[in-house]
Amino acid sequence: MDNNPLLNHTDLPQFSKIRPEHIEPAIDYTLANNRAKIAQILEQQITWENCIEPIEAMGNYLQRTWSPAGHLNAVVNSPELRDAYNACLPKLSAYATEMGQNEKLYQAYKAVAAKEVDLDVAQRKVLELSLQDFQLSGVDLPPEQKTRFKEIQQRLSQLGSNFSENLLDATQGWERLITDPIVLAGLPQSALDMLRQNANNKGQDGWLLTLDAPSYVAIITYTKDRKLRQEIYTAYTTRASDQGPNAGQWDNSAVIDETLRLRHELAQILGFKNYAERSLATKMASSTTIVLDFLEDLVRRSRPQAMQEFAELSDYARSQDGLDHLEAWDIPYYSEQLRQARYAISQEELRPYFPLPKVIAGLFAIATRLFGIQITELQSIDTWHPDVTCYQIQAADGTVQGYFYLDPYARNKKRSGAWMDECIGRMRHQGKLQIPAAYLVCNFPAPLNNRPALLTHDDVCTLFHEFGHGLQHLLTQVEQPAVAGINGVVWDAVELPSQFLENWCWEREALDLFARHWEIDQPLPEDLYQKMRKAKNFQAAMGVVRQLEFALFDFRLHQDYNPAQGSQVLEILNKIRSQVAVISYPAFNRFPHNFSHIFSGGYAAGYYSYKWAEVLSADAFAVFEERGLFDQASGQAFKQHILEPGGSIDANDLFIAFRGRKPSIEALLRHNGIGIN
Repeated sequence: MDNNPLLNHTDLPQFSKIRPEHIEPAIDYTLANNRAKIAQILEQQITWENCIEPIEAMGNYLQRTWSPAGHLNAVVNSPELRDAYNACLPKLSAYATEMGQNEKLYQAYKAVAAKEVDLDVAQRKVLELSLQDFQLSGVDLPPEQKTRFKEIQQRLSQLGSNFSENLLDATQGWERLITDPIVLAGLPQSALDMLRQNANNKGQDGWLLTLDAPSYVAIITYTKDRKLRQEIYTAYTTRASDQGPNAGQWDNSAVIDETLRLRHELAQILGFKNYAERSLATKMASSTTIVLDFLEDLVRRSRPQAMQEFAELSDYARSQDGLDHLEAWDIPYYSEQLRQARYAISQEELRPYFPLPKVIAGLFAIATRLFGIQITELQSIDTWHPDVTCYQIQAADGTVQGYFYLDPYARNKKRSGAWMDECIGRMRHQGKLQIPAAYLVCNFPAPLNNRPALLTHDDVCTLFHEFGHGLQHLLTQVEQPAVAGINGVVWDAVELPSQFLENWCWEREALDLFARHWEIDQPLPEDLYQKMRKAKNFQAAMGVVRQLEFALFDFRLHQDYNPAQGSQVLEILNKIRSQVAVISYPAFNRFPHNFSHIFSGGYAAGYYSYKWAEVLSADAFAVFEERGLFDQASGQAFKQHILEPGGSIDANDLFIAFRGRKPSIEALLRHNGIGIN
């Protein structure tokens, strides 16, 4: 084991040395070692120092061992990595359930919570959340139900992985080579260059269309060929399903049904009516009624405007091309055409002003002004791919606060989307401070033809969003890993720092720090900026309604599921769409089959948190609208009350400490151009 890089915990992981054959032995060793140590600890006197601290340290060791393996499976997937990853999932699940159902360990945590009075806020929170986890792991269940709970958890862990694998394989299982440039009429040159590079990478001549986000978005947004838009829309929205060009291959239908059935059974074993209730046990929202009232109120406020926006779009398509009915594959195309007609601006027109290197530099400059930190790139750091860079964050006094990796570009065998995840958590143990580290992953188009990667403004917002997550993890001052950084933060507040930071992407004073033309090094022209601002809320209500559709579907699916009725996924989806959506979807659309947020990403019965947290983030940003975009006192207050405490203090209390009052929805509605009523 001495030569296993997953067990040699250097300051940062040794990614280039990790092989699939290292993963399972490292996990087996760590789990066996943890079990033996915990058994010994529980025979001693039970105190924080003798019991809780070493057990929390063991959890940290396991997290550090597993994190690089799980990360590599997502960003450089291979059959060997996948097999090793999947072999460990049931073992990790069984261990987690075993610890959560260990009555002696539960009593130890209860004893420390009851008798030790000199614990700090973070230690108290660790005990509070741990005791809650014991309850939610079924520690008080009878033996038969404990066994069944463990079986369900293991199976759910595997199903989540299966869902993700099917979606990755389905995304990469479709492509279309175009040899006639006329078919691609309407595409900007940047998109054509990207598609030609796709073909060149596979030794083909022409333009290769794929279902990776940069390719799909370019085709569905810009190509004039309606049949081509329909073809790629069909392929994209039927991924991993029983429909479309690869119908039945990599099909997630059975995975979804079994996942829902097992979640429902698990919730009922724990005494909840349904999985939605179980989900809320660890969130800010205290009841299913509160969540549904919140979402339905937003529907009431935004749907009339969304219907008006869609009517305007339909009228425009009819006037331009005589379309009597807008199909789903027409909407992005005509939306972009209408945006250009109304505001004389497009994402492509802005792209030259957002070269990735300058955007990164500007993002760091904004973080420096707001939070008083310094960010520098580190050279010669071991990474998993040549495109990955590693950065160091330092406090104003030079103290190293954290590290993060940025993996910006789409590529084969890499999971789609954008995300931030924990690499290492902050912890102080035996007098030594462990510095936190994070992964920031995006799927932007790669540089082409000696030109830097040029981002759309949407891409810029995505980068700021993920960096906001990263700051909460890296700037934490909490030294208990279970509540440091993003850990222990209730799910419906975890999007607050990420959505908050997106606001700077729209402000002139912030854009002047990075929005410069990649060739002539000129700032974003004022007329272009004004057009961008005027277009900010273009179809904003349609966007809000779309997110509410996702959130209500997710929540109703987990609240209303009835195992006696068979699969109800499409039935519930169609019911929600009939009540909320303003566009019509084709019958073959299989959105749930690629809704990875709720089936493999931790958002089950929690997707509403994007809107819930957006209320918090908009209201928090209003402080800077009132006091100045780079008001240092406000930046320091946000860092102190939101970023540094991690999960050690209740999110609602932290927000009130920052804002001076409870959150208000008015800023969210105003930022989206939706009338307050």
